[in-house]
Amino acid sequence: MASVATRLLSLILLLQSRASWKSAELAAELNVSERTIFRYMGMLDEIGIPLYSERGPYGGFSLVRGYRLPPLIFSAEEATVLYMGAHLVREVWGQTYEDAVTSVTAKLDNVLPDDLREEVADARQSLVILGGLTRRDYRPWEPMIHTLRQCIANRRCVRLQYRGATRQEETERIVEPYAMMLRWGLWYLVGFCRLRQDLRTFRLDRIQEATALEERCATPRDFSAREYLERTLTAAAEPVHQVVVHLEASAAAVTRDRHGTWMQLEDHPDGSITARFSVPELDWAAGWVLSHGGAARAVQPPELIARVRQTARAALRQYSGETAAGRPG
Repeated sequence: MASVATRLLSLILLLQSRASWKSAELAAELNVSERTIFRYMGMLDEIGIPLYSERGPYGGFSLVRGYRLPPLIFSAEEATVLYMGAHLVREVWGQTYEDAVTSVTAKLDNVLPDDLREEVADARQSLVILGGLTRRDYRPWEPMIHTLRQCIANRRCVRLQYRGATRQEETERIVEPYAMMLRWGLWYLVGFCRLRQDLRTFRLDRIQEATALEERCATPRDFSAREYLERTLTAAAEPVHQVVVHLEASAAAVTRDRHGTWMQLEDHPDGSITARFSVPELDWAAGWVLSHGGAARAVQPPELIARVRQTARAALRQYSGETAAGRPG
């Protein structure tokens, strides 16, 4: 939650951004009540900020003309947002904004005090974004994400109730948290797990509960979250199956539009295509083939053909006892 000082600074910056603001507009921008806006205005007046107000339907609040705050007054969180936003633009757009990213981060390095720059560096080290971004509602995990980020920032251990991918029962773990990562729409926590006595990566949607502890911990000086996560997650997702699928013309356009960036597509004179791609396991590939109905036919590998047949037969058995009208026979 934003502090009063942060909101007062935001209020001044809003007043600088245009000639006049109504109290309702300022309240909406800061997500507070109009009564709170009037209270903030009184506080700004007390500390000597030159304000001008005019009553009536065309009135509002404004700063005395010519008053400006000194530039680049950032909190650690704000500076972190700017640094990480710049580097995310570099990852997404590549060389298009390479010079701009280099310039803006150099300017930040030049104006930030040493202690704030070190705090920002720690925050950037413990929050990594890899791979593409997806549209996903993260609100159910926001309290947990906040707890984990606070534990990382304050160097405190966290107790997890965790359910792994292959286990139904939960395990309790005491973890020394090092970093968090957003990868292909999924949040991960990496840290030293005292139960396993080794570094581990935990998917946040499999954490049933996270409790901050008072016990202190420290991240090793030579630990790089980005290098560790790229190495471990890339190795875990190394493609091992070379898939070949033939798609009729009716499915070709959709496949090209949705998957053409990572599939190798071969066109045929009748409008059909052959898609070639690599996957770490065949369940997804089988489901993808079946999602096209009769318009897709698995060609390679033989294990995929067998998986598609097995899945299709199992689905058929689900309906074998029904009449044509869909009612049990």
